[in-house]
Amino acid sequence: MKKRTIIVSAIFIFLFYILENIISIWAYSIRDDSREADVVIVLGAAAYDGGVSPVYRERLNHGIDLYRQGLVKKIIVTGGVAKGNKHSDAYTAKEYVLSQGISEEDILMEEASVITLENLENSKALMEQNGYRTAIVVSDPLHMKRAMLLAEDTGMEAYGSPTPTTMYRSLKTKLPFLARELFYCVGYKWYRIFH
Repeated sequence: MKKRTIIVSAIFIFLFYILENIISIWAYSIRDDSREADVVIVLGAAAYDGGVSPVYRERLNHGIDLYRQGLVKKIIVTGGVAKGNKHSDAYTAKEYVLSQGISEEDILMEEASVITLENLENSKALMEQNGYRTAIVVSDPLHMKRAMLLAEDTGMEAYGSPTPTTMYRSLKTKLPFLARELFYCVGYKWYRIFH
């Protein structure tokens, strides 16, 4: 009986922990902390030599909106060269931002990253090179919790602003994204504990 109680308790604790993380990810997805900052960092998504993906486009549009509102001075576009592409994702993103009428001098490129942590680490280095200290981080809503954990660990003073026009709109697209973020978020939290 005691063994069964321990197993049931362990399952309950595990399920509570998972639920707590899901709630946290969801809470960050609807939380917009945008305010005046030096730059907006638009976290990368797929781009091709012919243009940015719909997901990346909506992230870029939100970054452009924040710039046009006067909240930031510069837009940092991120992403390295994907397999099969001639140009980096950041280069393709810059071309898109230019096509929206933004001045080239107000766009900075971070072209060496493959994953979100590298997006942020390299963007922070770029900020330091240019004398910038504060950033608004833009991504899809369900990605924001992990993005802000990673930003915090770079030592960056950052504020999250999820794009209101995410391409992940239906339950069919949101659930796999949530499951992936849950996996990575929990994994990263445990990684932080032991490193």
